[in-house]
Amino acid sequence: MSTSPGLLGDTAARDYSHKLRLFNAFAEPELRRVIASLDLKPGARVLDAGCGTGEVLRWLADEVGPDGVIVGIDLATAHAAAARASAPATALVLQADLLKAPLRSESLDLIWCMNTINHLHDPVAGARQLASLLRPSGRIALCQSSVLPDMYFAWDARLERQANEAVRQYYRDRYGVSERDLAAVRSMVGVLRQAQLHHVSAQTFVIERVSPLGAADEAYLTEAIFRNTWGARLQPYLSSDDYDELTRLCDPQHPQFALRRPDFHFLQTFTVVVGER
Repeated sequence: MSTSPGLLGDTAARDYSHKLRLFNAFAEPELRRVIASLDLKPGARVLDAGCGTGEVLRWLADEVGPDGVIVGIDLATAHAAAARASAPATALVLQADLLKAPLRSESLDLIWCMNTINHLHDPVAGARQLASLLRPSGRIALCQSSVLPDMYFAWDARLERQANEAVRQYYRDRYGVSERDLAAVRSMVGVLRQAQLHHVSAQTFVIERVSPLGAADEAYLTEAIFRNTWGARLQPYLSSDDYDELTRLCDPQHPQFALRRPDFHFLQTFTVVVGER
């Protein structure tokens, strides 16, 4: 078990289960479409590396059928416990460092790794380690949300840009990293090629929502983004006018709440880069 924290502070004790559940419920239609695009065969052996709260394990199991094997692994104790509660009974969930996964080499057909590779200090070394678990011609699917900037406020690109830059600066300050240290989210093609994977391809899907929103969409945007990603933590990084305006737009009790506007239009990307051993 790794005892040093990941690049973004991940340890076995860290717990952001609620945010993971919100994202998976919000993005389920698109994530299922991405998984279907991988054309998994019945009976395939699949690892979800960084499985979080485990919802994806069920969707992967749907693709490989009753003869398939689904394994999830996550560093966080709370995430692994949540995954065990939500995964199919036939899935195996391990609480462990994915760089030291207790799995046989050359035993897997696919490794699904979503919003995880950028948490590693050395993403290329991580991809190489994961690739060692693949059978010949097995594949890794590195997945990352928001490779391109999200659109929240269709009517105010400037404030949206300020908020996104404030988030980036907050993370740089919190974890003592530079912008270049955080580049793995943009470099997945290079990561897989440097890890000696072959036939590397990339595809970007769009998650798009307009008002009126469904319950899962509103919960994710309000709780995971407006409250827990933005919120009071951004106040030091914004002018007082921008912070006040952002607060009004993010407050469900305020008449200007963004999600109630008839012109609300949200865009988020989800990029999948696949390489073959």
